[in-house]
Amino acid sequence: MGMFSEFKSFIARGNVVDLAVAVVIGAAFGKIVTALVDGLVMPIIALITGGTSVAAWKYVVTPAATDAAGKVITPEVAFKYGLVLQSAIDFVLIAFVIFLVLKAYNRLREPAPEAATPEDIVLLREIRDSLKTRSI
Repeated sequence: MGMFSEFKSFIARGNVVDLAVAVVIGAAFGKIVTALVDGLVMPIIALITGGTSVAAWKYVVTPAATDAAGKVITPEVAFKYGLVLQSAIDFVLIAFVIFLVLKAYNRLREPAPEAATPEDIVLLREIRDSLKTRSI
């Protein structure tokens, strides 16, 4: 079997195609959630915390040095923990929504519970089993 035909059979399997579709949909879904966080969640947090954007939160270690004309000679050194917090919120929201989607998907995939066996059938089976043990 040649390499091309082996590759063709590998690609033709459903798992590879399903995985590719899942990656593309996941990337698009991530953009939607990021837009939701940036457009709705973070402005609400900014209102609660005094109007500054969460992404702008930082701890300045060394402030920027400027000359007399206002030109930056050395940029500031800062820990931008607001960006980390915003990314963490993105991650938690994406993980939560994926959890909800998978939970709904698994609920749809579960087989319907079997109907209870009627009482007369149960009694007939007990009688049958009792007669089998007596005849031995």
